Formats: sequence, C-alpha cells, structure tokens
Amino acid sequence: MLQVSNGDLAEAVAFLTEKNAKVPQQDETTYYQTSQVASDRYISVGKKQSAFSLFKLVCVMLPSLFLWVFRVLEASIAENKASLKRTHTEVWSDSPNPHDRKRIDNCPVGLKNVGNTCWFSAVIQSLFNLLEFQRLVLNYSPPARVHDLPRNQKHRNLPFMQELRNLFSLMVGSKRKYVDPSRAVEILKDAFKSSESQQQDVSEFTHKLLDWLEDAFQMKAEEDREGEKPKNPMVELFYGRFLAVGVLEGKKFENTEMFGQYPLQVNGFKDLHECLEAAMIEGEIESLHSAENSARSGQEHWFTELPPVLTFELSRFEFNQALGRPEKIHNKLEFPSMLYMDRYMDRNREITRIKREEIRRLKEHLTLLQQRLERYLSYGSGPKRFPLADVLQYAMEFASSKPVCTSPVEDIDTSAPPGVILLIGTVEQDSLPPLESSGPASGPTTATTAPQQQRVPIHKPFTQSRLPPDIPMHPAPRHITEEELRVLEGCLHRWRSEVENDTRDLQGSITRIQRTIELMYSDKSMMQVPYRLHAVLVHEGQANAGHYWAYIYDPHQRCWMKYNDISVTKSSWEELVRDSFGGYRNASAYCLMYINDKKPFLIEEEFDKETGQILSGMDKLPPDLKHYVKEDNEQFDKEIEEWDTLQARKAQQEKLALATAAAAAAASAASSTSTSSSSPQPMSIESSPPDNAAFFKAIKLEYGRLLRFAQEDTPPENDYRLQHIIVYFIQNQAPKKILERTLLTQFADRNLAFDERCKSIMNVARAKLDLIKPEEVNMDEYEMWHQDYRNFRETTIFMMTGLELFQKTNYVEALMYLVYAYQYNKELLLKGLYRGHDDELLGHYRRECLLKLNEQAAAMFESGEEPEVTTGLGIMNELVVPCIPLLLLHDTERDLLAVEDMRNRWCSYLGQEMESNLQEKLTDFLPKLLDCSTEIKSFHDPPKLPSYSTLELCERFSRVMSQAHPASALQKHEFEEFL
Repeated sequence: MLQVSNGDLAEAVAFLTEKNAKVPQQDETTYYQTSQVASDRYISVGKKQSAFSLFKLVCVMLPSLFLWVFRVLEASIAENKASLKRTHTEVWSDSPNPHDRKRIDNCPVGLKNVGNTCWFSAVIQSLFNLLEFQRLVLNYSPPARVHDLPRNQKHRNLPFMQELRNLFSLMVGSKRKYVDPSRAVEILKDAFKSSESQQQDVSEFTHKLLDWLEDAFQMKAEEDREGEKPKNPMVELFYGRFLAVGVLEGKKFENTEMFGQYPLQVNGFKDLHECLEAAMIEGEIESLHSAENSARSGQEHWFTELPPVLTFELSRFEFNQALGRPEKIHNKLEFPSMLYMDRYMDRNREITRIKREEIRRLKEHLTLLQQRLERYLSYGSGPKRFPLADVLQYAMEFASSKPVCTSPVEDIDTSAPPGVILLIGTVEQDSLPPLESSGPASGPTTATTAPQQQRVPIHKPFTQSRLPPDIPMHPAPRHITEEELRVLEGCLHRWRSEVENDTRDLQGSITRIQRTIELMYSDKSMMQVPYRLHAVLVHEGQANAGHYWAYIYDPHQRCWMKYNDISVTKSSWEELVRDSFGGYRNASAYCLMYINDKKPFLIEEEFDKETGQILSGMDKLPPDLKHYVKEDNEQFDKEIEEWDTLQARKAQQEKLALATAAAAAAASAASSTSTSSSSPQPMSIESSPPDNAAFFKAIKLEYGRLLRFAQEDTPPENDYRLQHIIVYFIQNQAPKKILERTLLTQFADRNLAFDERCKSIMNVARAKLDLIKPEEVNMDEYEMWHQDYRNFRETTIFMMTGLELFQKTNYVEALMYLVYAYQYNKELLLKGLYRGHDDELLGHYRRECLLKLNEQAAAMFESGEEPEVTTGLGIMNELVVPCIPLLLLHDTERDLLAVEDMRNRWCSYLGQEMESNLQEKLTDFLPKLLDCSTEIKSFHDPPKLPSYSTLELCERFSRVMSQAHPASALQKHEFEEFL
C-alpha cells in the first residue's frame, strides 16, 4: 500500500478503505515488517496469493503497520520542527492580552488563520500589496440598479466585494496586529463544493476570486459608461492576449486568445525560461517555418499584449491514475527576480525563431561535447568507472613502486591453523618469547625457530599503529627493469598530459557554449519588456494537505517580507530561494506574480491632489470605510481599556494582600519594641534615626517571614508563591532593588492608615519611596517582574480550573484550560525553573484529557448512530486533531506514545465491516488524524478567567492539587514500570 501511495498516508488510507480496491500484484515475495513491543514479526506474502487474501491480510495487520509507518515518519519531525521555528514565528493562538495583539507603528497587518485558510491569506496579501489593486477595491461602489442584477451577483458577488473592502480597510488602518477575515472567507467557501475543513485548492480559489472581481467591476463599468464599450479595470490589470500560430492537419491557422493566470508545467524543467519555452511551443512546428504544406500538427504562442500583473501558475501536482489522486512534484525550479519577456512577444517572432534555432544547434553541439567529456571522466568497461587521468596516474604509481620478490601470501604460515595465526597476529610484540640466534653455530635450533621468524612480521591491526617496514604500502610489480620503467613512465606521463589537455579543452568549450546560450537574449533589443518579481506564493506539504504563505517585495524598504498568516516579518532573497525553488524539502512555489517594471503606478502610493502629500493610513479610505475602521479601533481600544482595568483590579488585590501582611508585621514591630534594632538588615535599605525603629523592625520581620516561606520545602498543594509576590521574587532571584521597592510599596499602602501604630510605618515607607531616585530602579524591569507574577497567577487559574473540570470528568471544557495552561506555563519556565508549575503534571493531564476524549469519540463512532457518530467526529476534528501538533512539537516520549494510541484506535477500524457512510466518514477523517505536520492551527480564544482573592485562590488551589498529584505519581510509577 505504501509503495503504491509513495509513502503518503492519506493516499494509503483512501486506497485501503475503497470497497473495490485492488492490491497490485507482487513480482517477488514481499515482506511486511510490523513493529510491536518486545516482538518483531515478518509475514511473507507470496506472488501466487490472491489480491483478496492479501487485502484481508493487510487489514489484519493495519494497526501494527500504521504504528510502524508512524514511527518511520516521526523521524522527519525534527526537520519539520526546525522548519516550523523558521517559518511559523506567529503566536499559536490569540493572546488574552490585547497589548500583544496591538499593531506596532505602521507594520503590515497580518490575517488570522480561521481554520485551513492560509491559502486565503497568501493570495489576499499578494493582491493587497499591489497598491493599484488596493485602490480599486477600496474605492469600489456597487451599481445603483442592484435589484436588476442576477441573483448570484446580488447575493454573492456584491456582498463579497463589500467584505473585501472592509477587510482591506482594516489592513490599512487597523490598530490590531492582525485581523479576522472570517466574513469574506465564509462567502468564498460557500462557492466551493467541499467541506469547510478541507484545504482549498489555491488555483481554483484565485480563479474564482478574479472571476468575481471581474463580474463586480463589469457591472459598475457598464453602468458608468452607457453607450460605450466599458473598460473593466480587473481585466486591464490581470488579463493579456496571445496569438496562437500553428498547423492543424496541414492547414495553417492563427487565433487570438485571452489569458489570466498562465499555467506552466514544472516537471522536467530546471528554470522558468525552460517552462515558458515549452509552454509556447506545442507539437511539431517544423512546418510553421517552411513554405511546404505538411501533415504535421503543432502551434506556437506569441504574446501580443501582456498584463501589468503577470501571474504564472506552476503546476506542481500530477494526477496518479492508479490511486485516483494528485501527487505533488518537489523538483527544483529556479526563477529570476527580473524577467524579460521580449523573446515571447509576437513583435520579436522572427528574431526569436533565429535565436531558438541557434540555441538548438548549440545544445546539440553541447550534448556531443558532454558525451565526449563523460568518456574521459568515467573510463572503463566494468560497473565501476574512474577518470582516465586518474587511471593513468594509478598505473604510473604502481609501476614506480619498489619491486618485491615474493608473493604477498608467502610470509604467512599456511600450516598453522587460522585461529593460531590470528592469535599471533593480535598479540603484542613484547609478549612473544625472545628468539634465539639462528646462526650456523646454533645447530638444530635453526629449524625450530624458522616458523617463528616467519610469523612475527604479520600485521597486527589492533595493536600496531603502522605497517611493518618490510611490507610495501601498495601492491608493486614483481619484476621490472629500469629500461621498462623508463619507457612506461614516459608513455604514461605523455598520455596523462594529453588526457588532461583534452579534458580541459572539452570543459572550456562546454563552458563557452553554456555562456553563449545564457547570453543569447542579453542584448538591449531583447531587454525592453522587464517584469519584476512582486510575490511568490509557497506551499509546504503534499498534494492533499499543507501550509501556504507568501513572500512579497516591499519597494519602499527594498526588502522581501514574509506573510505567514498573522505573522509579518522581514525576510531575504536567500530565504525565499530556499523555500520557493523546491528540491530542498517539501516546500516550493506554486504561483509567481510579476509586475511590469515600466508601470510604477502599480506599487506607487497615492498623493493628495490639494496638498501633494502622500496619503497613508486612514487618509486612503473613503468615508464609509473610515467609519468602519474607526468603530473597530474603538472596540479594540475598549478591549485594551477593559484589560487594563482588570489588571489594575488584580494589582489592587495584590496590594491589599500585601498591605494586610504589612499591617500585621507593623503592628507586631510597633508593639514589641520602641528602640531600633542593631542587627543587620536583610535588605540594603539605609539606616535611619531611632524614631523609625518600628519601620525597620517591620521590614525585618516581614522579609524574614517571606524568606522562610521561599526556602521551605512544601508539598505541591501549598505553594507560597501564590500567597505573596516576594516569595515568587526570592525564588526566581529578582534583583534586590526590585525586592526593596516592592516591600516599600507594601508598607506604603494607604490601608495601613487605619491603625495609628501602623500609620507612622506607612509614612516612613512613603518617605523612603520618595527618596529613591529614578536611576536607582529600572521601572521597566520592575513592571516586567510584576507582569510576570500576574502571568503566573493567571496560568495557575487556567491549570486549577482545567484540573477541577478534569476531576469532574468534564473533559470537553477541561481541555482548553489545560492546553492554554500548558502553553503559558511552558513560556514561563523558559525564564526559570520556579517561574511556573510542574510541566510533567500539566503534560500528563493534557495528555490524559486528549486520550479520554479520543475514547469517548471512538465509542460514539462505534455506536453507528448518525448523531453519535457526528458528535464523536466533531470532538476529534475540533478538539483532538488540532491538539496533536502540540504533542508532536514538544516531542516527549509519553506524548508520542499517546498520539500513537489515539491513531491506532482509529486505524483498527480499517479492517472491520461497516456501513458505507461510516466508511466514507472514516476515509475523510483518517488523513487529518495521521498528518505528521507540526503546523499549529488556530484555537478558540482563551476562556475568560474569574477574579480570585489571594485567600480564595490559595484554598482552591490546595484543594485541587491535593487530588491531582496522587494520580500523577501513580501514572509516573506505572510508566517507569512499563519501561
């Protein structure tokens, strides 16, 4: 199955779930390996086995087979994660803090991915950054006689145009970092006869978009120019004409045709010009250039009029007839940043034909030269071939080696067993017994020592760092005379020199011809129609799924910008090349948008007719859109105001808690002594006169109490960080100046004024605060630490609420709280170990919640009842599947095992009998579940959090955590036992 589907799981699933699926016959015995815990099984399927039996066998094996396939595919997740970090820099969901979603200066506005809508974002951003197109959309007004229009135009095209205007106006003047395109997307999706969750085909969408725009502007053009032939600005902007010149069954013809997006085949070509050359010539065209009639058929395309915006649609998908599905082509295809279209223009037809004929002749010559060069570089008649110059060099080295008089095996004692020889060869030289003299006087001992003398020089690879000196480094001739060597060396030197010269000549000729071909169209007469690359739309993934983004050139900043949904960042030509040319990974360009470089109005800003100033921001908008953007900005300002009010209320609650603790410390200090303490202070606050002794006593008592809390080893349910911000600061090693100011602020709170004993301490604390100079405490750093603590409390509430819902078995609601708690906690822990909570605990409950939901959904699917099945698949599509990339992204072993368990549960249904409607739903759902992409889809907005006092938060946290940790400990113990 995997061979037929080229490793594409979606295709494999579709193939296996088809009722009439036919398994291809195997010419040889095939082995399917399944991976299971503690066992490896190999099942042999012979070539005589029937297709039906094989299909049944594969169905039985599918759970294990998919487990194995999943593990193989997981090996590529590291690269996907690196790609994700490189290309998906946006936040993974809407931040609850509107300040994080606030637009910075005049940065371009991103578009939110509202569910597989990155295709929409990529196309819309490319068009929006064509300022002429932007002006046309913003200034569009519907025709006056709307009631006379056809139904589809009245209820579809015009509403879409209004939503597109609204969207463009927000992209111009919004205070938000990114905006929501849902309304425009929904109208478009209704025009596609596919489920909303399916990744839309971008080519189809772009064609549909341009058709709707053309219709909308045509209605307006006809109304404005009654009696005259109306001019449609969309047609003038995006549509051109070409002349088709050809021969059909011996008869010549010429036809003029209009085109919008010009399709180009990618497979088999190395660059854009090769694609264009192939697209401009169809069939055999020799008869076009001859006066004689011929039966051959073919045609050439010559552009007569090019549009200001020239769009090439790169066909990177081929239809697999065996599977009935498209497959993506990942081949590398280069394209230039400046494209000269002169060679394809009808007015240059004759000179182009001459140049094409010259190029054809040069390429034929080039092919012959390359073939000759290959014979020099791959010499030999056997399976292994080498450069001829190297072969001659090796022969010369062999002939020049010192001759040997013995065979290379004569120094080995063949009478000794192999084991003995090996043993002797691996023993240190020093461990051998000393040899006695073998001279004539030794008599009988000579014969007995001879074998030892023969075995000693054997090379010992594990104990000897170099070969013995009497063994040659390379094979050498047995016998060669000086005369033979001299003649042979002379010949070999001469031949090698001749071969090297021939090779250099061939390489030089090839280089010159290639350079001539490259410069064939470089004369000025063929560089009069320049088109500059404006946008590159990129697809990453396979034919049935993936992610889209766009690179768009900013002529004002003179750099490339990367538009990736809500993220808009500066990029470079190098990054564009890496992501767009293809061949490097599974990302490549599928659409190229060039603009006429001699028509600057396409990207020029508009000027005010009275002042001559460039119109920017809200000044570019007509009155109705100004009002629309103003209302949205006011709503966003209100959201920021509400957030700030909420944060101020939380800060006030923190202050109240601090003041209560300070009052207790102050009262204790005031009543215990009226003299100053001589002991050293825990903080660096300067000493003061004796009448302020109570203040220093209170500071010392409070800091000492909080320091003990920070150093105390407490159970998880008793987290002192929630009781006091200073404990959090101490554990995370906040700067002393931050601690001092926080303590002083605590004692300076006006709530201490209710007690006369505390009032004097409050006054001293306020005086101390006034004495702190601005340069002594970095207020930005001070506010950052306090904001981190507020984030810690919010993360705690997310975690606490999620755990509480989980304990009540309300898994649907618990999941979002746990997902957000885990994500926010991960961000906290990046700053320090004590900034957040136990990530293993949160990871465990997030994982368990997903497994519980998966179990519930699977049970609903097994029921077979339509409402239950729909609800179960809804849980999977809306909750479980979007969370799987989160588990894959963090790449912990337990998370990966959980993903395997969830996938195996659904894959197990493949071998079971079921109703056709269930089989169809399963076929549609499984590719989404088995997708190994780590692209993070958008989630629902974070749940709203209630406000808790410190006492309420600590009590509730203690109650929830006391029930949560035993389960975690048990799970950990069971997992360790399993390992």
